[in-house]
Amino acid sequence: MGLPDSDQLQGTLVDFALGELVRHNRESFQPLWTVDSWAKLMIWLALNCGLSGDSESLEHFAAALGERITSRLRRTFFERELADLELQVLADPAEQQVLLLSQDPGNPAVLAPDRLMRALERVSLTPRVVQDQGRWQRLEAVVAIPWEVCRD
Repeated sequence: MGLPDSDQLQGTLVDFALGELVRHNRESFQPLWTVDSWAKLMIWLALNCGLSGDSESLEHFAAALGERITSRLRRTFFERELADLELQVLADPAEQQVLLLSQDPGNPAVLAPDRLMRALERVSLTPRVVQDQGRWQRLEAVVAIPWEVCRD
């Protein structure tokens, strides 16, 4: 198998750099886990690309990114990896539920309620999700937790 061409390498580098930029800055866009925080990130990116903050410029920026890049950025923005708890948290406010995924599906202890609560607390999601564990839905290696009704 040959080496990737220049376009492939540049695309990989840009994808990597964008992902790192989002991961390193996502906590600064408050309130976390909201549509507002996502909008603030997108405005910040647009401004740093030399665009103004008016509606036309922001719409142009979003269109220029395209659906594929925007979806990847959004997923990166709303997910957290908690390696020590062996959990991945996916908490996009556009979805109906927060998902906690086991990174060790063969180990049922990973999805123990106390471990899930620690994960929610660590990423500051506790006040934004339903606390009644009876409403949590456990699937094979995933627990789905509804958002609180009063989310932003």
